[in-house]
Amino acid sequence: MLLSQRSLFSIPSDIVYLNTAYMSPLLKSVMIAINQGTQAKENPWKIKIPDFYEDVNKARFLFSKIVNAKSDTIAIIPSASYGIETAAKNLKLSSQKEILILEDQFPSNVYPWIRLAEEQNGNIRMISNKEQNDLTSFIVNSIDEKCQIVALPNVLWTTGELIDLVKVRQKCNIVNAALVLDLTQSVGAMSIDFREVKPDFAVVANYKWMLGPYTTGFLYVDPKYHEGRPLEEGWISRKNSQNFINLVNYTNKYQTGAVRFDMGERSNFSLIPGVVAALEQLLNWSISEIEATLQNQNATLANKLKNIGLSVLNEQQRGPHFVSAELPSDSNPDLLSILESKNIYLSKRANSLRITPHLWSNNEELDYFVFELSKAL
Repeated sequence: MLLSQRSLFSIPSDIVYLNTAYMSPLLKSVMIAINQGTQAKENPWKIKIPDFYEDVNKARFLFSKIVNAKSDTIAIIPSASYGIETAAKNLKLSSQKEILILEDQFPSNVYPWIRLAEEQNGNIRMISNKEQNDLTSFIVNSIDEKCQIVALPNVLWTTGELIDLVKVRQKCNIVNAALVLDLTQSVGAMSIDFREVKPDFAVVANYKWMLGPYTTGFLYVDPKYHEGRPLEEGWISRKNSQNFINLVNYTNKYQTGAVRFDMGERSNFSLIPGVVAALEQLLNWSISEIEATLQNQNATLANKLKNIGLSVLNEQQRGPHFVSAELPSDSNPDLLSILESKNIYLSKRANSLRITPHLWSNNEELDYFVFELSKAL
């Protein structure tokens, strides 16, 4: 397990930040890379043709190592919604067939499916697990021959409830359903192997557990969709785009792999270097070490929360990086404001606290949080 990595972040010593699921702070190394990238635009004559490609392809390669996929299956996107919309544009829904989604999953993985169902005369089946303990079994049992698309997270963003995506994939194979994943609340903090999960499409926004800058992200596209239609008809994803002099000789041929699905102006000289720096740090730590450290940290925290009377999902039900604590019905409505006055930052979703520390956290500040929380309840 890893020791506290707080020195790598610019977090003041009196701040208790337990809100990675909302937005992570940037590493110092990421800030340096972003600043250097931004300064490059100050002297644009120094920006050469390879600069439009090298960092982007490095980011693509580094991310592919995190999810165990080939780098040519990865596209560069600005947001989860961009990636999900790309999936929706490349999947077919037969009349009266269904798209299965979870109640309360993040809207980016909901709205495109509502539109697709309307346009293709299909149906949305939104399933609820309010009274079930095993979320994975509930989802698997809900997937049947009517399902043509299954759109899910790895952990539910409100509570951190964990879904076994390998089991879901196995059931999707039986009914011949496509699997589309929003992994923004899991990749970077817990291990996932795309060669086992085999999603059709999967998106990750970088500004949470990937520790990267906002408006950057990745889209995985299974090779069987690599001849599909991108959201944008950009020049840089076309064959031989490196030849700037020849760009007016238009072509309908794309670069190979998932590159055709890249966003326009993907070569953000400010942000992409920051993405690369964040990916390098994640790989240096190793995702398995991050997961083990957060799991151990959160197991201790969960016990402390139980000791002050809060209901917490057990370890088997939740992601290793998430703790969701259900509040009593008579809890103080100003709870978050009270905690913020003590420099403690976290989220509330529905009637539960969403507590998501990271490697910058330590036992002393977690004890301080639980003490202040017990007083504020």
